[in-house]
Amino acid sequence: MKKSVFRKFAFTALIAGFAMVSCDKNDDGNDLNVRDNELAGSVSDYLELDPELEYYLTGPLIVEEGGVLDIPAGTVIKARQGFSKYILVLQGGKIYARGTADAPVRMIADIEDAGQGYWGGLIINGGAPLAGTDEVGSTEVNSSYTYGGNDAGESSGELTYLVLGNTGARSSADVEHNGLTLNGVGSGTVIENIYIYDSADDGIEFFGGSVNVTNLLVVNSDDDMFDFTQGYSGTLKNAYGIWESGFSSSESDPRGIEADGNLDGNFPTHVNQSDFRIENITFDLRLDHASGDPARQMQDLIKVRRGAKAVIVNALVKGSGAVGDLIDLTDGKGNGDLGSQISLTNMLDNAIDGSEIKPADAEAIVIESGNIGCDSKLFSWTGYEF
Repeated sequence: MKKSVFRKFAFTALIAGFAMVSCDKNDDGNDLNVRDNELAGSVSDYLELDPELEYYLTGPLIVEEGGVLDIPAGTVIKARQGFSKYILVLQGGKIYARGTADAPVRMIADIEDAGQGYWGGLIINGGAPLAGTDEVGSTEVNSSYTYGGNDAGESSGELTYLVLGNTGARSSADVEHNGLTLNGVGSGTVIENIYIYDSADDGIEFFGGSVNVTNLLVVNSDDDMFDFTQGYSGTLKNAYGIWESGFSSSESDPRGIEADGNLDGNFPTHVNQSDFRIENITFDLRLDHASGDPARQMQDLIKVRRGAKAVIVNALVKGSGAVGDLIDLTDGKGNGDLGSQISLTNMLDNAIDGSEIKPADAEAIVIESGNIGCDSKLFSWTGYEF
């Protein structure tokens, strides 16, 4: 397929950042809104960005089926504020954001200190299986965009050395973005060395699929640090979650890990309930209070529920933050699989407010000494001060 470097193309008018009114195709056949390095519209062919330019995301950028978005090392994309500013890779599309330790790809806000939920973030829709046989999911931000299928090994591209900042805008309680949203993404997709900070809703959420993620740092996610649902079956290796001093959540039930077997617990009979593995994970709570205000407390450190099964090895929690339960497999819409295996070392300065393990007779779940969690040196490339 012919390659070309993207610089400037014709302007496309948008209404409220969503409806495309007029459109001129560039030489590669992509329908794009680009003026003064502004990005919005559709990528239906091959598009390579120029790392020497600084781009501004001004509306939805959709990678269509058959389209390829290639983002070289060192490229910076700054998003304008708003729910409609997001990058969405549809089924059959591919994204290659291939940064390096010295020159990561950055998708960030267009202002300093933008806070949580400034723009929509990155969403990838794949064709890997979900919890139900032949189940098809609908993207929260636009139900006409579907995900899920029967190809566990499919590839939606590659994300390496990628920074996602100030992401996760919200439209309503049921329609929202995360820092990084992986919808039915297959194991052929490469995702490693990712840094997500100041995200509204979750840092990362896996809706089914089988993709593996390696070396993931999440800082100050408003809701859950790491969220799994709808039949996710991959492995997360080397994960580090941080709540910094002064952080408070706007959510009622923020967690370190939240895992559902199926979507919202509404499909307990689906045959492919979430069954995943986590290796080497640290929860670092740097809060300057012990307890009291629920907005300043992590409700559960690890919540595995609604048919989900998890193997979590070498987990560590440390710091001064307040936590309710450490590990909880109980839920009103269905408990987690009691075959789950979890090993956690508790090095919190404060006593927890709830239980260490619920239910207490979960035989393969232990609170024990000796775990070292994730090595923070893996994230030296981010410049984050541990």
